[in-house]
Amino acid sequence: MDYRNAIFIVTEERSCPIYNVGEEFKVEQMALTVPEGKPACLMMVRELMKAVAEKKSMERFSPYGLQRVKFECGGCTGLIRFEFKKERDFATLQMKLLAAAEQKARMRHLDKFYDLLRGLEIFEPLDEDSLRDLSGQLQVKEYEANKIVLKKGEPGTSLHIVLEGRVAVIGDDGQMLSEMGSGDIFGEMSLLSGEPITTSIHSREKTRLAILSSKDFKHVLNRYPVLQVFFYRMLVERAQANTLRSGTISSGMTGKLSEINPVELFQLINSSQKTGKVQLVLDDGNAVVTFHEGELVDTQYRDFSGKDAFFALLAKSEGNFTYTSGLTAGEKELPVIGGFMGLIMEGMRRVDEKEG
Repeated sequence: MDYRNAIFIVTEERSCPIYNVGEEFKVEQMALTVPEGKPACLMMVRELMKAVAEKKSMERFSPYGLQRVKFECGGCTGLIRFEFKKERDFATLQMKLLAAAEQKARMRHLDKFYDLLRGLEIFEPLDEDSLRDLSGQLQVKEYEANKIVLKKGEPGTSLHIVLEGRVAVIGDDGQMLSEMGSGDIFGEMSLLSGEPITTSIHSREKTRLAILSSKDFKHVLNRYPVLQVFFYRMLVERAQANTLRSGTISSGMTGKLSEINPVELFQLINSSQKTGKVQLVLDDGNAVVTFHEGELVDTQYRDFSGKDAFFALLAKSEGNFTYTSGLTAGEKELPVIGGFMGLIMEGMRRVDEKEG
């Protein structure tokens, strides 16, 4: 049998840095095509082309019946085994049509979610062709309600995008910390940092996820360097948020109010007896809150100032902030607006009354 036009498939993989089980290598007139978006591993190419050149039968009889011969590449840190799948005994035009059909079938399950993917901040820098190429590497997986998606302490192996449904972030005590829905991303921090998963994720209802494996994630970053900037910024922001939650804050630190609310942020500055300013960028305007040795001395927000501005800010849950240490000599002479904890309690009472 002539294997100069054939398809081989990966049947086993152990820590291979490039290929996944189920991916195919296509041989056409002794020219090799590797899976889309993947580099050609020279060690694997050598082993596969050697198998093709020997022209031996790709099948053998065993006590368990007719079995296909397995070939392996184990020349680096990982190992893959692959076997002959089928011949490609068709003309070039037919091959192109088949390839197009295979790509269309692979993309069909993601077409209905393309607008969702297009709207994600992570994919904004990509043009249409690049996004469709990247989408082809996503695998869709469904979970019924109340199923474990990720377990705390396990190594991170994939990036997940919620296409439909909801998932819950679960704390150590089994309590739900937060929820994520359509368009939210999780699992990326373990991939970026190499650290184990820090919180468990459970499906709240029937949920459909798009999943990008760790090795495909690395190839995506190499192929689209512009995405590296997005994930680097995400890594820095998440690290700063964790630092804030641990009770420390330093000059130049930025964050989101969705990750630490104004009450927690201002209490942290007060308890740390910091001297400096918090600048907030909100959807309806900007604000500046000034502290001297942890005490509130000035607040400016839209047409409000002093206590009224401070109380109005306590209700905010969306926006960005930046803390900068240090005040001018004149600012250090500003009088304290009032007892800090008394201001917090009064402000929270007003928020509760307004929401009630």
